[in-house]
Amino acid sequence: MYPLLPLAVAARDAGHHVVFATADEFLPTARKAGLEAVPAGLSVRAAFGAAFAGETRQREEISTAELDQVIASVFGDVLPRRFVTDLGALFERQRPDLVVYEAGNTGGAIAAELAGLPALSHGFGRVSQSDLGSAIQQRMAACAAEFGIGGADFPSFGNRFIDICPESAQAPEFKARANRVPLRPVGWNEPGDLPAGIADEGRSRPLIYLTLGTAMGSVPVLGEAIAGLAVLDADVLVATGPTVQVAELGDVPANVRLEAWVPQADLLPHVDLVVHHGGSGTTLGAFGAGLPQLLLPQGADQFTNADTVFELGVGDRLLGEQVTAEAVTEQARRLLTDESVHSAAERLAAEVAAMPTPAEVAAQLPALAV
Repeated sequence: MYPLLPLAVAARDAGHHVVFATADEFLPTARKAGLEAVPAGLSVRAAFGAAFAGETRQREEISTAELDQVIASVFGDVLPRRFVTDLGALFERQRPDLVVYEAGNTGGAIAAELAGLPALSHGFGRVSQSDLGSAIQQRMAACAAEFGIGGADFPSFGNRFIDICPESAQAPEFKARANRVPLRPVGWNEPGDLPAGIADEGRSRPLIYLTLGTAMGSVPVLGEAIAGLAVLDADVLVATGPTVQVAELGDVPANVRLEAWVPQADLLPHVDLVVHHGGSGTTLGAFGAGLPQLLLPQGADQFTNADTVFELGVGDRLLGEQVTAEAVTEQARRLLTDESVHSAAERLAAEVAAMPTPAEVAAQLPALAV
C-alpha cells in the first residue's frame, strides 16, 4: 500500500476526505502521515507468514517453483478474499465516491465492483509480463469469477490506471491497452533521522546503499554483497530490514555500517550507488534520484525490475548463484564510474521529474471518478 501514500496525502491536502483502508500492521504508519486509517484486509507479511506457518526450511532451501505457487495463491486468492469481506462491510457503513485500489489488491477492485462504486487502479511499478505475473492473474481471475465477475482485464479491471512507472520503463504490452494516468513516483517514509555523517557535506568517498527490502532479506546474499562492497574505496550503508537481524551479519569491516531501518526517501539524495533486491519502491526511488543500480532479485516482480534496469542502461543485475563477493565488487566498481550508466540514470530522472505531481493528479480525482 505504500505507493498510495503520496497521492492520499495530496488528496487530503486538496480538500478531499480520504479514508485509507489497510491492514492492522500498517495503520500506525498511515496515521503518522496524517491520514484517517481504518483496518481492512491482511498485510502481505501476515499472509505469507500464514502460508509458511510451521515451515522449518530456510528461504534458500525453498525452490523458486514452490515459492511462486505460494506467491500466486497469496496475491491471487488469500489477500483478495479478505479485502472483499472487510471492504464490503466498510462500504456499507461509509459509502465512498471513489475507490482507489492498489493494482496488486484485486480485493479492492472486486469490492468496488460489487458495491457499484467507481474505481481507479493504482500501480506500484512496471506491470510484470512474467510467468509468475500470469499465474497470479489466473488466480485473480478465478477468485473474481467466484464473486460473479468475469472477463476482468488485469491488473486494472478495465479501470483507469494511475501509473507511477515512467513510460520508458513500463511494459509495452501494458501501455498499448491501458488507460494510464501518469503520476510521479514520490518517495515517502516514516519520519526519522539519517545515520550520523550521511548528510555531511564534502564526503571524500562514494556512499553505497545496500538493502534487500522488508520481505525477502537473506543473510547469505547480504553477506556476499557486504564482502564485495567492503573492498571498494567507499562507505557502505546496509539496511537489513525486519527479516534479518543486524546481529546475524556478525562483525563487518570499518567502512560498513549496519542499520535495521533507514528513512530511504531521505537517504537516496546522498547515495552514489544502490545495491538492492529490485523491489518497486527502491527501483523507482533510484529512478527519481538518478542513481545507478545493481539488482540482486530474490522473487516476485524483482526479476522483471532487474531486467528493466539493465535494458534501460541505468544498472545491472546478478541472479542466483551469480551473487558472489567478487561479482559484486566488479559490478559495483564499474557502475560507480561508468559515464554511460550515469547519463542514462540522469535522463531517466528527468523523465520522472516531468511526470505530474501527486497534488496535480489528486486535483483530477473528482473528474476521474465519473
